[in-house]
Formats: sequence, structure tokens, C-alpha cells
Amino acid sequence: MSFSAPDLTQRAPRSPRVRLGGYVHLPRLLDKGRATIAKKNGEFKYDCPLDKMFFEFVGINSAALKKELAKGAGDGEILAWIEQHAKHHRCAGSIHLWSCLMEQRVPTSVEMRGYFNENCKKLAPKREDIGTWFDMLDVDDYVTFGGQP
Repeated sequence: MSFSAPDLTQRAPRSPRVRLGGYVHLPRLLDKGRATIAKKNGEFKYDCPLDKMFFEFVGINSAALKKELAKGAGDGEILAWIEQHAKHHRCAGSIHLWSCLMEQRVPTSVEMRGYFNENCKKLAPKREDIGTWFDMLDVDDYVTFGGQP
């Protein structure tokens, strides 16, 4: 099986809003995992706090998933592997609810709000519509690879 990995030094991973099996962020996590294995992850981190939220929700180990990714499996095969190895077997409704909640996550502590606001000012100083973590990630990806805020 051949191994294909995105070059995240040249382009961003998929948006955290993109879904696979109903899960938001999973395609992005897979992009980062494959790029990390290929040493093409740039500044993107596999097993970051957002990734950890997915791993906790489904009940799989990040290292085990990374090992599976290294075999060259495609997204559909990885989704099947996750469903087979997950400690927490979630119904479609639970996955949908979790994904909706993830899309709406905002900074909740004063410290995180400060971090969030500073990043937003740096990335897109004239924008006032960046309210969620996913909003910020999308803008960060866009600006990092040459887009104008």
C-alpha cells in the first residue's frame, strides 16, 4: 500500500469543519497525522488539544491511530478502523451533537480569551466575526498560506 501525505508546509490541512463519519475535525486530524509521519507537518501539531478531544470522545489512542495511518490507509479505511477500535461506540446522534458542540466552542477562561483575542488581532485585525475556535483556525490557515484577511 502506498503512503500519501499532504505537505503542510505548502498548504493547510482540511478545515476543522470538514466531517468524516459525522465527526468534525477528523479529516484535519488525519491530514496532520499523515504529514507528521512524512515529516511535512510544518507548524501543525498532531495530538494537539483539539485532537485530544476527539481521541477522548471516541476512546482511541493517538499513537495507535498514527501507527494505522503509517500503513497508508485512506480516510474510509481509517474511519472503519476507528469504529472497530473505539472504546466508546457512539450513535449517529451523539456524534452529530458532539460535532455541533465542537463547532461552537469558544474560549471560556480569561486566559484563553486573551490568547484568542490576541491571535485574532494579529491574524485579521479588521475582522469582528471570528468568534469560535474553528473560526480562528480557518482564518489562521487562510492567512498563513497567503490569504488576505
